[in-house]
Amino acid sequence: MNDELRIIPLSRHPREVSRFLNVGYGIYDGDPHWVAPLLMDLKKVFTDANPLFEHARMRLWIASRNGRDVGRIAGILDESHCKLAGRREAFFGFFECVNDAEASRRLFAAVEQWAAGEGCGGLLGPMNPTTNDECGLLIHGFDSDPVFMMSYNPPYYPALIEREGFVKAKDLLAYHFDLNHIPLERLIRIADKVKKRHGGLTFRPILRRTLDQDLAKVKEVYNEAWQDNWGFVPMTDSEVNFMAARLKPLLMEGLVWLAEAGPEPVGFLLALPDFNVALKPLRGRLLTPKLAGFVPYLLGWKRPQRTRVLTLGVKEKYRSRGLESALLIEGLKVGFKAGVRESEASWILEDNVMMRRVLEGIGGRPYKTYRIYRKEILATGS
Repeated sequence: MNDELRIIPLSRHPREVSRFLNVGYGIYDGDPHWVAPLLMDLKKVFTDANPLFEHARMRLWIASRNGRDVGRIAGILDESHCKLAGRREAFFGFFECVNDAEASRRLFAAVEQWAAGEGCGGLLGPMNPTTNDECGLLIHGFDSDPVFMMSYNPPYYPALIEREGFVKAKDLLAYHFDLNHIPLERLIRIADKVKKRHGGLTFRPILRRTLDQDLAKVKEVYNEAWQDNWGFVPMTDSEVNFMAARLKPLLMEGLVWLAEAGPEPVGFLLALPDFNVALKPLRGRLLTPKLAGFVPYLLGWKRPQRTRVLTLGVKEKYRSRGLESALLIEGLKVGFKAGVRESEASWILEDNVMMRRVLEGIGGRPYKTYRIYRKEILATGS
């Protein structure tokens, strides 16, 4: 019997994207912790409707052995990232592969050859497809399910990637909060003191009906508060709108907060219910009898007992005043009243000392680690 391994380039045509995404089902068959992404939503990332493609382009490949798809990878070249980084480097992302060194080697070789031809001197990833989306490879914390919009992978992936010459660029941390064991009442008093101390600041929840009007303020805080963070690329108006449209149906009022100094937005908190609890039985597809179990969550009749804090940031001139803690406590307080009993804050740069102190100061503990890898390559194009 012939043992044939082929690397097949794919386009972003919907049929080929479906084939690309379906590779994951063969990788995770029987894995008790994998939560299949909701395919209907994830496919939007690959369409021209995604404003990322106004300044980036993407290539897709799959590995097929004897007619069975056993791996996949994407190459992403974001010109905005290259401009900010001061060098041309591409991302790899959406990597999945069976434990097959030859298949993974040839997938990475395809990305490297393409990136080199684009004049890139380095590869960085995994980015799915940027740092404003899911990113990082899980290297510690394989014993529990991932939370909503966080990546997950088998434990053998780091070895496959490192075998191809990739080294650590940066680690990202996820913090866990057990709301049954943190001094919530004391934290609420601390938050109240912060608000009294800074009487010129106001804190208000962003509601579904006000989200569209508040998006400009959210974008202003997001792009300024994170501008000095490693790997950060500001989001355009179109990208903020695209992301908001995807997340708006999932918002739980009281988990999204804005801090303002008069008319100026100065801080922002975005937390969401961990819908992975409800999505897991669907295996990524809405057209299943198990959809009935998800509908109560989508309509707000039922709430997951876990939330995820996606973003928490304050403009630089307003930092070290306790605003980060106050915003986070507001979200935890509302969540607790709604039946939430645990939360994850993710992801946090390993060297973001200030934010790590904030999280640890109110009872958070790091429990998962994700890694961004880098590899230097020889550019051949221009």
